[in-house]
Amino acid sequence: MPRRITIMIDDDLDKKLRLFQAKEIQRTNSSVSFSSVLNEKIRKSFK
Repeated sequence: MPRRITIMIDDDLDKKLRLFQAKEIQRTNSSVSFSSVLNEKIRKSFK
């Protein structure tokens, strides 16, 4: 079950994540949440 937490993200990382989110929205032609983008990037960094 997902947990709601608060984190602080530097402006440069926020911009990169939001750009990735926008590209995913265009690629899939559907909504993509910021949380899902953040989770995807974190998961990939631990592999």
